[in-house]
Amino acid sequence: MMMGRHQLKLLVAILVLINCWVAAKNIVEDEAYWMSVGRAELNDALNVVVNNNVAKNVILFIGDGMGPNTVTATRIYKYNESGRLTFEEFPHVGLLKTYSVNKQVPDAASSATAMFTGVKVNQKTIGLDANYQINDTTHCNNAGSQRIGLTSLATWAQDAGKSTGFVTNTRITDATPAALYARTSNRKWECNAAMPPSAKNCKDIARQLIEDRPGRHFKVIMGGGKKSFEANSPPNPKEPVDKSLCVRTDRKDLIREWIDDKLSNNLSHQLLTNVSDIKLLDTEQTEYILGLFTNGTMPMEYTRSKKSLGIPSLELMTETAIKVISKNENGFFLMVESGLIDAAHHQSTARLALDETVEFDKTINTSINLLRQLDMLNDTLVIVTSDHANLLSINGYPNRGNNILDVAGISESDDVRYTTLTYSIGYAKRPVYTRYGSIVIRQDPKASGNTTNHDYTQQVGIPEETGLHGGSDVAVYAKGPMGHLFHSIHEQNYIAHAIAYATKIGAYQSEQSMNQSYIHFSSIYLISTLILSLLYFNEVTVLRF
Repeated sequence: MMMGRHQLKLLVAILVLINCWVAAKNIVEDEAYWMSVGRAELNDALNVVVNNNVAKNVILFIGDGMGPNTVTATRIYKYNESGRLTFEEFPHVGLLKTYSVNKQVPDAASSATAMFTGVKVNQKTIGLDANYQINDTTHCNNAGSQRIGLTSLATWAQDAGKSTGFVTNTRITDATPAALYARTSNRKWECNAAMPPSAKNCKDIARQLIEDRPGRHFKVIMGGGKKSFEANSPPNPKEPVDKSLCVRTDRKDLIREWIDDKLSNNLSHQLLTNVSDIKLLDTEQTEYILGLFTNGTMPMEYTRSKKSLGIPSLELMTETAIKVISKNENGFFLMVESGLIDAAHHQSTARLALDETVEFDKTINTSINLLRQLDMLNDTLVIVTSDHANLLSINGYPNRGNNILDVAGISESDDVRYTTLTYSIGYAKRPVYTRYGSIVIRQDPKASGNTTNHDYTQQVGIPEETGLHGGSDVAVYAKGPMGHLFHSIHEQNYIAHAIAYATKIGAYQSEQSMNQSYIHFSSIYLISTLILSLLYFNEVTVLRF
């Protein structure tokens, strides 16, 4: 039987892959190998081109809870020890100090506010500086038309004529996205039902998004949390239980208000509720989109329904957002949050956290390819970072190539196995320690199930009701115009200042680029030097005669 052309090509490709695999297995990582690896990295470093142009567009990707250990573990999980995630290929890298004004270890509200406004604040507050403590309502009693509080990158971008928006797979009123548009002394005030009587003069976060600037003018809003916008949303038994969900009780229909606002201003718009809606969307003709896909937080990628009437992935939402928001000749600012990395860490489910980080990286890669396709990549500052770390640990001395989710070794202290990944403090689904009289014995991690399963919960050193955050620095990766501004250890609020400077918005809208300023300064310096030299020689000549 003759082999067809297509089958022949497939066979050749398979043989090439087999040969590559065999060759890789036979590589000896000796002196010559590591010298070549080092030289290749040095050549890459020497060939980095600094882009001093003004950034027309910005995409800020935030991996919620994506601390350094999460990045390392995901890299090994997805590729291997020597692999790299998409954003790890970016040429510019720095570190961010994440502490808030009053806490060594931050929450998402304070850290997101720092990144978006350029000002560090107190824990659990959003858009209000350190003069305001949690549950403070004095900022709500302003009789004038001016709102008290901080302004964000979204407002600065809108003032510069740019399109703005955000994508999240949490609730659109959750702490990270809320920091783009809200001012509140309690991050939990997502809808009216969560607010105490003392806050009767305050607007809940959902209302601020729909009624006030900058939220009202977002071209793209995509995520979950429908119940905070209309009280009559029917329950969906297939959705995961969201304990943080705020269910609206004041009979307001904020979704209807959003639609009516766009209709009254003759603005093209579309409400999106599932994958089918997104795929049928005419991104060229639609100016505003509101995507609300779940009553609460969206499901993790592992459990997400892939059907046409199901829930979109972070990748699909982001791709759609870029197509809608990128039509503005003045440019755009887009924030994309992968919020479920943190949710998985809070449950001590390391594999789910790594899967969510893989999906996040996939989203970044797709976005970069789309920007290249739209011929916008060279004009776009792309930043990837995290709001805070979590307490994931990478332990022991497992062999190279060992499954990152498997056992790392056996403790010499209690003669019990331990996994490579554990949490120092976190949620324990089952008891980690058992007391036998005066003896406390740690349980074998394999006794509670397969450590590589998605629903496996890692062992924890100190049990808690939920996982806690970590206080370590987090990395920031950047590419594009002014990406080199991220180069050192920075305060977390530096993010907003660097973006504003790179795009010439907000407080930096009238500032020249550093290279232009340097050239200008150099010219003045040279002219001044020449004048002084002429005066000096003239004076010497006069004295001589």
